[in-house]
Amino acid sequence: MSFDAKLNEFLSKHPMSASLTPSEVSILLEYLDEASFKSKQVIAEIGEVGEALYFVVDGEAALYHDDAGREVEVGRMKEGELMGEMSFFDRVPRAVRMRALKNGTRVLKLTRSMYDRLRVERPYIAVNLLEFAIISLDHLIRRVSEDVATFNRYFYAPGKK
Repeated sequence: MSFDAKLNEFLSKHPMSASLTPSEVSILLEYLDEASFKSKQVIAEIGEVGEALYFVVDGEAALYHDDAGREVEVGRMKEGELMGEMSFFDRVPRAVRMRALKNGTRVLKLTRSMYDRLRVERPYIAVNLLEFAIISLDHLIRRVSEDVATFNRYFYAPGKK
């Protein structure tokens, strides 16, 4: 199976593509670039305004907050997950660093210029991408909320005085 066929299969099975036809999935691939990263290589840096969205195809990436020069892991993105959407859409500089965790971590990258073209040329596909970004952000907020709730239970130990 060719590399393009593997990417097509990946996207076809991706939840974002559930309502897309096979030809629309192929069209979406025309707007995406593939990038590969080595272990610990930075994918996107703190302070940059997000000029791309990333779909993890293979491997895993971690999100790190800079705590006075010390990296603190705040999340992990696995195969099929979207990252970089917050800064991409609100154009506020990134608050976390995205770093590959494994050699050969591969992502599909949608640059802002290609997203702008997609919105004009293929609005139905762009709407599917936006809906997936909303779901992705919702999952992130739910995970953070659960982590905060767990921390609060541990820190404040309800029922103890």
